[in-house]
Amino acid sequence: MLRQVGTARRGQISLAETQPEWSYLSAQPAKSKLLSLWRAIMKKPQAAVRSRLRKQASRQEGREKRVLSSSQVKPSTAAAGLAKRQEEAAWQASVSSYHLFRDTAEVMAFRENLLNWYDREKRDLPWRRLAEGEVDLDRRAYAVWVSEVMLQQTQVATVIDYYTRWMQKWPTLQDLASASLEEVNQLWAGLGYYSRGRRLQQGARKVVEELGGHVPHTAESLQRLLPGVGRYTAGAIASIAFGQATGVVDGNVIRVLCRVRAIGADSSSTLVSQHLWGLSQQLVDPARPGDFNQAAMELGALVCTPQHPRCSQCPVRSLCRAHQKVERGKLLASQSLPGSPDVEECASSTEQCQLCAHPTEPWDQTLGVTNFPRKASRRPPREERSAICVLEQPRAPGGPQILLVQRPSSGLLAGLWEFPSVTAEASGRCQHEALLQELQSWAGPLPASHLQHLGQACFSPLTLLQVVHTFSHIKLTYQVYGLALEGQTPVTIVPPGARWLTREEFHTAAVSTAMKKVFRVYEGQQPGICKGSKRSQVSTPSSRKKPSPGQQLLDNFFRPLIPTDSSNLNKHKQEEQQMEREKQALC
Repeated sequence: MLRQVGTARRGQISLAETQPEWSYLSAQPAKSKLLSLWRAIMKKPQAAVRSRLRKQASRQEGREKRVLSSSQVKPSTAAAGLAKRQEEAAWQASVSSYHLFRDTAEVMAFRENLLNWYDREKRDLPWRRLAEGEVDLDRRAYAVWVSEVMLQQTQVATVIDYYTRWMQKWPTLQDLASASLEEVNQLWAGLGYYSRGRRLQQGARKVVEELGGHVPHTAESLQRLLPGVGRYTAGAIASIAFGQATGVVDGNVIRVLCRVRAIGADSSSTLVSQHLWGLSQQLVDPARPGDFNQAAMELGALVCTPQHPRCSQCPVRSLCRAHQKVERGKLLASQSLPGSPDVEECASSTEQCQLCAHPTEPWDQTLGVTNFPRKASRRPPREERSAICVLEQPRAPGGPQILLVQRPSSGLLAGLWEFPSVTAEASGRCQHEALLQELQSWAGPLPASHLQHLGQACFSPLTLLQVVHTFSHIKLTYQVYGLALEGQTPVTIVPPGARWLTREEFHTAAVSTAMKKVFRVYEGQQPGICKGSKRSQVSTPSSRKKPSPGQQLLDNFFRPLIPTDSSNLNKHKQEEQQMEREKQALC
């Protein structure tokens, strides 16, 4: 009988075929348990219900695969995936165990300690509240996506206000997709790296128009299908919003992993980067992948900081190779123990471990754990100079107005608004004429004599105020000019790509931080009038270093006497104007 039950489960024998025999058993109370067992077997198993739910959840993945199959970028083949796994295995085998987590107990301890700490110490951030309280997966993914893009190269304290205003204005992907680029740039103004906002909107439009309004669920499909979504952002969205067990590596995680496993080689190199991604994938908790990834980043932001780490508060310090190395150095220095403490070191079979610091960069005990990570020296940003002018109509209808022109739709600060400018030579010669021509191309004929450097009359001849702003790869110095259209008929018509704005409108327009610096200089230092200015944004060649008291005494002694009577003042002013005309004639 029992054999028949087993056969029924494997061969799916119908109840009709076995009814007579089981009717006999049902008449015997002693066999009632077997009858209940048979009925349970014949019921639809719960696994089938779970299978149906899995099928529903996988419909989105099917849509993603169809999009992938029609795109130009083809998914990796099985052979390519196998080769990649073999390559990773070979790499792991070639690395010293000192830089790995080879013990499962270590991995489990790392996860448990880190997550317990995170549950106690995590910051209350708006994107976390939205993600935790949102049941709609697409809206949850959108909330995470916006936060991760904004947090790239930007501090949390700065992002909070921008994120809150963004989600209030565009709470869904559909809202963002229907917005204009001008609106996006306007809200993003001041956050920096402006291409991020543009690509975020491009991604929202692709989800709405091509993916049926559904955000891809896996890190692989997110990275393939959405513009501006790289490996880190894809992993963050997939793990936090969809629960995919995939690791992430950002600046904070790099710092944590390099210290925990004493990785001293250049963290930006391909080999080290590959190893760090492997470690993050090994460590991520499959039960709480999103929380684990956020915990690792939180640890780097709050405890394992770049310059002043708080090792005494670190939940994983017992597993940290860098901390162990510091403690060993302290013991050796105090000579509290004879000989060398039993602390593991890298014992690579090769002459030089590819994950250890180069022999020319020995361990510095005074730096402690901040010996890790080590990065190659960054190339300094290239220097550029620009002559820029704030053109104002003080008596325009509705109040004073200033002229702004729009940058090209691609490249640095694409689509943002700025004051008219021209590239300036290092010597600054003839830039006055070039800038005047640029202004006239937007606003028509202008009085050349009114165009002046800001601060020119406040210091020695040809001493100029300037604004220096550093982008990620460019250090741009602005020679600031001003031109006020006094006593002229206000200009109301401008060509496409230009607009007149009031001062209030300027402060809410899509302008960069550099333009706001320039405008602050203009407001505080009108042409030819010596007013106070913010030295944090303004520099002058003769005022970058304060002279000594002795030098000030000599300067005062030899300073030319400025005439005070009205006739001499007029003569002095005429001489200044003559000098200006002679300088313009050189151009």
